[in-house]
Amino acid sequence: MNETTSDLLTRARAGDPLARNQLFSRFREPLLRWAHGRLPGFARDILDTDDLVQLTFMRTLEKMDGFVPRHEGAFLAYMRMTLLNQIRDEIRRWRRRPKRGDLDETISAREASPLEQAMGRDVMERYERALTQLEPDQQEAVILRLELAFSYEEIAQQLERPTAGAARLLVSRAVARLATRMRRLREDV
Repeated sequence: MNETTSDLLTRARAGDPLARNQLFSRFREPLLRWAHGRLPGFARDILDTDDLVQLTFMRTLEKMDGFVPRHEGAFLAYMRMTLLNQIRDEIRRWRRRPKRGDLDETISAREASPLEQAMGRDVMERYERALTQLEPDQQEAVILRLELAFSYEEIAQQLERPTAGAARLLVSRAVARLATRMRRLREDV
């Protein structure tokens, strides 16, 4: 038997979980269709439309004691208004968040980095110049090991080497080439 929304609301207010499920099943699709595209893409983070509909339904059920259906379709209208308020809340929440953006690599720190402090500014400049003269896989190996302190096993995974030993060999050869190039740069000064 197909119960009216009013009957389901009465049962749901009395705590009947089956009535709540039937209400949700009855109104989920119409609310999804209505809400589709109303939450702007920029405001979507963790929540999607389906999550908003579920959250709306839960909040509606919490406040159901204060709802009095005055006409056919009143409950759907009430839920749409609650959903619209949820969407507005999400947009407001998004606008209050700090803006995200790419890191501007042209901005430099006022203090020296820990690596620069350890090596000194002139050595660091030679290191950077010599690093650019290495093959790309050697550059990456040096950076992973010396700057990011990756283990040889992690380097092997990152650079798709068969073993940690192969990664160790790559790093040692790259560091030897790097040292040679840094010596040449120092001699050229």
